Amino acid sequence: MKQVMFIVFFFSFFLHADAQSFRMMRTKGALAYLEFGLGDDRLGGAKMTYLDSNVIVQVVDSVKDDYKVKLSERHAAWLPKTAAVPAPDVRPRPYYLSGSIKVYGDERYDYVSVLLDERLPYRSQQTIEPSGLQIDIYGATSNTNWITQLGSAKEILQTWTEQVEDDVLRVHIRLKHQQHWGHALYYDSLYKRLYVRVKRPPEKDVRKWKLAIDAGHGGSNTGSTGLTSKVTEKTYALLMAKELEQAAKKAGLKNVYMTRTKDTTLSMEERIVALRKEDPDLLISIHLNSSSVDTIQGTSTFYRYIGFRPLSQHILKHMLTLGLKEYGNVGNFNFALSGPTEFQNCLVEVAFLSNRSDEQKILRSSFHKSVARKIMEGIRSYSKSLQ
Repeated sequence: MKQVMFIVFFFSFFLHADAQSFRMMRTKGALAYLEFGLGDDRLGGAKMTYLDSNVIVQVVDSVKDDYKVKLSERHAAWLPKTAAVPAPDVRPRPYYLSGSIKVYGDERYDYVSVLLDERLPYRSQQTIEPSGLQIDIYGATSNTNWITQLGSAKEILQTWTEQVEDDVLRVHIRLKHQQHWGHALYYDSLYKRLYVRVKRPPEKDVRKWKLAIDAGHGGSNTGSTGLTSKVTEKTYALLMAKELEQAAKKAGLKNVYMTRTKDTTLSMEERIVALRKEDPDLLISIHLNSSSVDTIQGTSTFYRYIGFRPLSQHILKHMLTLGLKEYGNVGNFNFALSGPTEFQNCLVEVAFLSNRSDEQKILRSSFHKSVARKIMEGIRSYSKSLQ
C-alpha cells in the first residue's frame, strides 16, 4: 500500500512539475506569430501579429498544434507549437513595468525604443487620418516617467503612452506623412528593450525606389491550372513577373529584386526572410486566380494593412483598362506575403485561369507585356499622389 501511494505521489509530482516548467515559454524562429483563434482556411488562421524570437508567453491551454497563451488579464491568443520552446527558468510575475522611452533617427529610419522588465508580446496596428501606429504591449504597466524625443527623428512627429488596461500599455506614434512606408518591431539582443523601426518615405522620384517582384508559386507548388490549356499558374506568373522586371527597368528603376527567376520551389518563409533582408520600398506579388465556377472572372488586388491600401487601389484602376472585369480590391487578406509590415506590398491576381475568356488573354505574350505596363502605370500614378 505504501509503495502504491509513493508511486501515485511520484507521478503526480512529476506531472505537476512538468506542467509548471512548460507554463512559461519563449517564441523561436524568424516568423513566430500569434493567431486570434483556432479558425482556419486554405491560407491558415487569421494572424494577430508576428513576434520576435525569445518573447515570453504564458501557456494556459493546448489544442492539437497550438498553445493558447495568456497575453494579459483580458487577452489571449494562439501560438503554433513549432514556434515555442520551454522557458523553465522564467516565472510569471504579478506585473511588468515599462521604463524610459526614446525617439530618434539615423540615416534611413526613425526609432522608438521602450525599456521593459521582460521581452513581452506586442501587437502593432496602422492608423490613418491621421497617420500613425498603435503598439500594444501586453502585460506591461507604465512606469515611464520620461519620453526623450530627439531632432534626428524625421518621420515621427509625436510619441506618447496610454495605459488602456491595467496590464496593456499602448504606445502611440504619430507620423508626419499620410502614407505608411513600413515599420518593424523587435527586441535588441542584449537588453529587454522593444524597438519600433519606422521607415521614412523614399525620394519622390520613382526611379530611385527599390521594387521587389514575387512570381507566385514555383517548383513543386504549381498553383492553379488552366481550364482548357492546362497551363500552370507558376509558369505564367513567372512570365509576367519577368515582363514587370523589364518594364520597371525601362521606366528607369535600377534597383529591382526578384524572389525567383526560375521554376524554383520557395517556401513563404524563405521569401519573407529574403524580402526582409532586401527591404524594398514596394513588393508586387503576381498570381493568377481560379474558381470552381467557370463564369467567375476578372482582375483584383489585395492588401492586408489599411495603411498599404492606396498602392493596391492605383494598380487595380490601371489593370481595369485592359478590358478585364473588376473582381475587386480586397483588404485584410491573410496571404503570407501580405503579412510583413516592413514594406508596402500588393498582391495582383491578374485574371482567372478557370475562366475561358480570361484564360485566352493569359496565354498571350502581348497580354503579359500589357499587364506589366499597367502595373508600372499604377505605381507611377501612386507615386504622383503622394504628398
